[in-house]
Amino acid sequence: MRVALLGGTGRIGGLLLARALESGHVVTALARNPIALTAAAGLTVISGDATDAQAVLATVEGADAVLSALGRRGAKAPGLLESAARSMVLAMSKTGTRRLICVSAAGAFVESDPNMNALLKFALPKILAAQFADVRAMEQVIRATDLDWTLVRPTRLVNSGVTGKYRVAPDYPPRGGRKISRADVAHFIGAALEQNSWLEAAPALAY
Repeated sequence: MRVALLGGTGRIGGLLLARALESGHVVTALARNPIALTAAAGLTVISGDATDAQAVLATVEGADAVLSALGRRGAKAPGLLESAARSMVLAMSKTGTRRLICVSAAGAFVESDPNMNALLKFALPKILAAQFADVRAMEQVIRATDLDWTLVRPTRLVNSGVTGKYRVAPDYPPRGGRKISRADVAHFIGAALEQNSWLEAAPALAY
């Protein structure tokens, strides 16, 4: 499969890139700093920013699927995820690519989570207001399309290794689930891509 990847230099993105190449996919990755990605068979790197519509179009051209592992940055890059989503959607409309999987965040929807305790519902939206607003805006852009999208909502991210043993629930984390490793997020995205599963859904991941 030919895969376009945004966010490949990030912690989830790097794991996702390695998994995709190991699985035999041909990957075109967009990177602001191309030298941050090690040359590898099957990998093409495009220099540019995820908010640059032309750079995103060059990355998506010829792809069977688009993966975004971009992370929320808040004040460092306000509106990054929403802007990148608009660039991806535009590029996909021009190229005819239909499959899109994006990393979202379960925390951005904590206020409506029926299993979340009141303290976290109160505190998290205040602490991470700008970042979560950008996540919700990104989801709105993607949900408004007719693409075959999946919005992956991990819980609190940790750096432990891949287990392949985690719980997945629609929209909100499974009861009691509070964390997930970045490696298992990449594992889930790879499986969703290869199985073409969780279409037009927002799976939440936790142990």
